[in-house]
Amino acid sequence: MKNQADNLRLLVKSMKQDLEAQILGQERKTRVITITSGKGGVGKSNFAVNLAIALADFRQKVILLDADLGLANIDVIFGITPEYNLAHVIAGEKTVSQIMCEGPKGLKIIPGGSGMHELANLSEWQIDSFLTKLSHLEGIADFFLIDTGAGLSKAVLSFALSADEIIVITTSEPTALTDAYGLVKSIRQQRYSGKINLVVNRVSSAAEAVTVFNKLKTASSRFLKYSIDYLGAVREDPKVGDAVKEQQPFIIKYPVCEASKDIYTIAAKITDQEYQPPAKNGIKTFFSKVTEYFR
Repeated sequence: MKNQADNLRLLVKSMKQDLEAQILGQERKTRVITITSGKGGVGKSNFAVNLAIALADFRQKVILLDADLGLANIDVIFGITPEYNLAHVIAGEKTVSQIMCEGPKGLKIIPGGSGMHELANLSEWQIDSFLTKLSHLEGIADFFLIDTGAGLSKAVLSFALSADEIIVITTSEPTALTDAYGLVKSIRQQRYSGKINLVVNRVSSAAEAVTVFNKLKTASSRFLKYSIDYLGAVREDPKVGDAVKEQQPFIIKYPVCEASKDIYTIAAKITDQEYQPPAKNGIKTFFSKVTEYFR
């Protein structure tokens, strides 16, 4: 009788946990953020990768999709070689869940396909079909980050317009800023009602980033009647290039470098949390720097 009673208690406990998990799953809404840029070469994918890791560090469940169709490179930044990618999903050979890879700190990665003509030239119905498949991921993560290609292609705009909010990456270069404005204009012309945020990459100072943002904000307010939001900046940092060469995210390779601090600050803002940069002096900082020099 005692064994039967114990088994019954375990069964009831298990059912209770399953029910609670289902309720929590129904209440959780995955926050979809598309990360994009008007111009290539502004560090968009590198930003997406490191932001995903920073969000995971803030105890968020994160899925990162490499949606730079035909020119995917997130796997290169992570230094991984996925067995399957988006091409297998588009062809109907695999589901999105089946191609998902495990990344650092519990991060989930959906790899794209590089150098694939069929991915770079998807029809409108193929894009719509794929977006429908992604909707099945609702509730299994806190954040779903989509790294798109650069420019104004149909695929880029589709991913942007499907998101709850958009992060536009630019640099202080006039061409990058002009293309960023063109992207914002195109998104607004499609009557996008979500929030568009700006991140200024590779700046020498916070003041430079604010100046760049104000230029875009002024143009957007005057000609588009829309006010973009300033999310933050990432400073120019030689450690970023070093990490790329070693095929490691810089936030993991050099967690206390200036660029990593900026990424953590942005992640904290997104999650409404507080980030305390490591102290400049002290034993922890000393050993962190020693580790970096010996890597």
